[in-house]
Amino acid sequence: MAGALFKGRTAVVTGGARGIGLACAAKIAAGGGRIALWDRDIERARQSAASLGGAIAVEVDVAREESITRALAATEAQLAPPDILIASAGITGPNTTVVQYPVDAWKQVIDINLTGVFLSNRAVAAGMAERGWGRIVNIASVAGKEGNPNASAYSASKAGVIGLTKALGKELATTGVLVNCVAPAVVKTELFSQMTEQHIQYMLSKIPMNRLGEVDEVAELVSWLASPLCTFSTAAVFDLSGGRATY
Repeated sequence: MAGALFKGRTAVVTGGARGIGLACAAKIAAGGGRIALWDRDIERARQSAASLGGAIAVEVDVAREESITRALAATEAQLAPPDILIASAGITGPNTTVVQYPVDAWKQVIDINLTGVFLSNRAVAAGMAERGWGRIVNIASVAGKEGNPNASAYSASKAGVIGLTKALGKELATTGVLVNCVAPAVVKTELFSQMTEQHIQYMLSKIPMNRLGEVDEVAELVSWLASPLCTFSTAAVFDLSGGRATY
């Protein structure tokens, strides 16, 4: 059954060239799903798509509506209309205080992490609802619930993703389209190159299990939320925090 869980389904994964997105894509592909990796790093996306076998790579800037529109059209032409969206594209932004945070950097984080999720959700939701089935899983963060110091834009953007998920999930609750998000604590990915060591250690110190999360652990939860096995959860936030989230 596990090997056919996603048979006949088409999944779009934003930020799918690497990290959490790629791990989620691999999990769905292993279950028989068709995969479109949406990423602004098209060369890396092509390499990752080749590693999955049968996946396609689509260049996209998630913060631009016209880019999302083109990516959706390309996906539908090469594969099929998407049944699943994993919105994983994101950046961390600089580690600095609110008072010192550069306005341009703030806007970039919000544009990619929040507006990008909004645009990708918006692009696929209507078609999914018309077809009567869909799964949208947004990647949020425990930072969006607790707020990490020296990461205000990231924390605010992920809080926005949580709010968006709850709103859209309720709007689509009777359509057969389920919308949920996952809120991991710190997970070891290439995004670490965007963070200071001090910030990484701060986040690690908050995790009672005293270790970083793994991308495959995130993918396990995301793949369930994206599957037909998930039937009565929508507009919900699922923590994956090694004990950090205690409420």
